[in-house]
Amino acid sequence: MAQSAKSDIWLAAGLRTPFAKVDGPLSNVDAIAMSVPVVKHMIERLGGAKPDFAVWGNVVPNLTWSNIAREILMDAGVDATVPAYSTVMACSTSMMGVFEAAGMIDGEVRNLALVGGVDSLSQVQLGLGMSLSNWVRQFQTARSLGQKLTHAIDLKLSDVRLYIPAVSNRTTGMSMGEHTEITAKEWHISREAQDQVALESHQHAVAAWDRGFFDDLVIPFDGVRRDTIPRKDTSLEKLARLPPSFDRKSGKGTLTAGNSSPLTDGASSIWVASQKGLEKLPANTARVKLVDWEIASVDFRTEGLLMAPPYAIPRLLARQSLTYADVQLWEIHEAFAAQVLAHIKALDSPAFIRDKVGVTADFGQFPRNRVNPNGGSIALGHPFGATGARILSQAVKELAAMPKGSRAIVSICADGGQGTVALLEAA
Repeated sequence: MAQSAKSDIWLAAGLRTPFAKVDGPLSNVDAIAMSVPVVKHMIERLGGAKPDFAVWGNVVPNLTWSNIAREILMDAGVDATVPAYSTVMACSTSMMGVFEAAGMIDGEVRNLALVGGVDSLSQVQLGLGMSLSNWVRQFQTARSLGQKLTHAIDLKLSDVRLYIPAVSNRTTGMSMGEHTEITAKEWHISREAQDQVALESHQHAVAAWDRGFFDDLVIPFDGVRRDTIPRKDTSLEKLARLPPSFDRKSGKGTLTAGNSSPLTDGASSIWVASQKGLEKLPANTARVKLVDWEIASVDFRTEGLLMAPPYAIPRLLARQSLTYADVQLWEIHEAFAAQVLAHIKALDSPAFIRDKVGVTADFGQFPRNRVNPNGGSIALGHPFGATGARILSQAVKELAAMPKGSRAIVSICADGGQGTVALLEAA
């Protein structure tokens, strides 16, 4: 699936909370409460104006809301006449929200959209198993004491089960890490190479924080002022000492807690606008053009679960008659270091691009040194619903400081064998 953005669609950098590991300093805050201050700060920037609509997503389910976007805007005190809807596409959730908003912006009635996402992996609600849920519902609707007693006798011990959400694929029953272990073996991704990616992610994130790159992208929240996950003291030696996390039995496991993105709490946002919509934003807000985007899906029963982006990127570049060298900034979501390296290997393989993707263009050698200059999800964290807006806002700020005409590719892999890719341009 492909879509060329209208010529006047812009992305403007948004705000986010600091990101923190699960059960860390943000663990007592649910997804709505975590999003509200982000939305308040974004609306304050409009100086009394308002967005035309809002899109907000989260991945971890909760039984107490059905449209989290509307709940967040109401709690944030946003004008109740601003429509808001929710979206979800696993780790691509808030990037998909951007694409959806871009398709709705028309330069006339709809000019400015507030888009974002959130997840609190510390606030995961457990549910009743389906059999027990049905029993409780039917017990509540029984009208007489006799009916309730009869129904109570029908309850079987085997029906008394809890539903505990897991970070796993429903079709295969395997976790993201277990799937990526398979990908690492298929693509011959070494443990050493994965640890190097992880080290660079931390080094780049720490350096970016130290030079103030994140100061106007992250708001203090609940006593936390900056991301808590980047580590100044990590090293290849420390990373090498960590045991495998997903393949502990074969002796060949290479994915560890150190080279995988951590379960994370956080919320993030971004603006999607027409030229007219940009006029509502402060003049110093970083903004770039959204030129094009691509959404890809693969059959994860035969392909790697997180390998859709290497299909999407060549199709997008070929459509725009671009090579790798024509793209000055690459932001690749780091679900796992092994997944990033597998993507790069695939993109560097003419046979993969020709035979698997079906594209015959020559894109040249992939520029590894242009990837994630300010850190990626391994170091910054990965609240599933928030990552899209985080990585896009980060790319917008970095790209907006580059010369006019510079380009960025932003890529996210997602559960279900899907992926989203955006092409941005400084203007």
